[in-house]
Amino acid sequence: MENRIEETTSYYKRLLLLATPIIVQHLITVGLNLVDNIMVGRLGALPLAAVGSANQVYSIYEMVLFGLFSGAAVPLAQYYGARDYKNIKRIVGMDITMGLSLAILTLVMAQLFAPQIISLFAEEQEVVHLGTQYIRIASFTYLTVAVSFVISYNSRSVQIVKVPTIINICSILTNTLLNYILIYGNFGMPALGVRGAAIATLIARIIELAALVIYLCVDKEHPFHGKLSEFKGFSRDLFRRVMRTAMPVVISEGGWSLGVTLTFAAYGKISAEALAVMQVSNVLCVFCQCASFGLGNASAALTGEMLGQKQTALAYENTKKYMKVQWILTGIMTVMILALRGPIALIYHFDEETTTMLMLALGVFAFTMIPRMIAYAVQCGILRAGGDTLFCMVVELSCNLGIEVILAYVSVLVFHLPLHLCIAVAAAGNLIKAIIEYRRYLSKKWINVII
Repeated sequence: MENRIEETTSYYKRLLLLATPIIVQHLITVGLNLVDNIMVGRLGALPLAAVGSANQVYSIYEMVLFGLFSGAAVPLAQYYGARDYKNIKRIVGMDITMGLSLAILTLVMAQLFAPQIISLFAEEQEVVHLGTQYIRIASFTYLTVAVSFVISYNSRSVQIVKVPTIINICSILTNTLLNYILIYGNFGMPALGVRGAAIATLIARIIELAALVIYLCVDKEHPFHGKLSEFKGFSRDLFRRVMRTAMPVVISEGGWSLGVTLTFAAYGKISAEALAVMQVSNVLCVFCQCASFGLGNASAALTGEMLGQKQTALAYENTKKYMKVQWILTGIMTVMILALRGPIALIYHFDEETTTMLMLALGVFAFTMIPRMIAYAVQCGILRAGGDTLFCMVVELSCNLGIEVILAYVSVLVFHLPLHLCIAVAAAGNLIKAIIEYRRYLSKKWINVII
């Protein structure tokens, strides 16, 4: 009995110690997005809609990267459990190669087709013009993100997150300061509006990447420290084994992000103000979900480590403890959004109609977030850690593109519902996904040792 209590206490301690820096990273990152929204939002609803539309490209790109690195992190975490540092470096090199390839492709598309991309989400010419200005500058951050994301994300799999978190915080503070200077023209600088926001983001991302690379060069004990040749030496066999796990996650996350983008475009058919409301609502909801995201990443790392050590029974028992925490957090997040929606609405200089739309949308988001976060907790914190990525892909694509997106367009174009009711109807996709994935978790079919 005492040993069981000690094991439980030890797991919660490890989960918290690993999750805390990740939560801080998420809080600071999303907090910056919230500050960005507030700063740009003070320019008006149309500039905010423009930046939100431009960032849809980055969202798809980021989620494909997240899918790629999440899938590769499954064997990486298990290699860490086996203390196989040679293959860890090979997977990191593989991630950087594929990340930069995707970055170049996305950058070229953003530069060549900027107006056409923005017009997918908004019809107002001012929104298209401002969005084009923003994306043609901000898209250069895709190159730096491809590498910095590899370092930061994979550091979680080897349970080293302190220094990357500090670097991330410094980068975000730099971005916030530069936003203040360049958007409004403070300290003698010209007021650049949305262009200033894009320039600030680009400079901050360059500084972040430089700091992370210097850190890896200096810290000789870090698993990612080594000669360049050590990162190039991945074989075709290793590539195939990693991609067998990673590609379903890439398709899953890419499909999820595409679904979010299509839903965003559907709500843009209502009005540019609806786009601005969705931009504010999404950032606030993600801010409230940071603790859940951090715990999910920590659970995936710890579960992968246990599976790498062939301790499958212990891995399953630990996930039960993890899910108890996630259920409690989901309830807290719902209350937080309901409590914060009033103060958030007062910050923006929206007209009365748009403010009412924002309040109603946040009220609905508070409750539709429950199935969405439970689905996230199970999929990202448990199923993928066990290599069950193909199942996750099928469920994600079916519920997101097959249900949520269709319901969003039907709500807007057929029934002409107001924004908050469209959000409520489309949430049926997340509810079905949460039920299916929770049943999969209880079945234990997700437990696989893949190295």
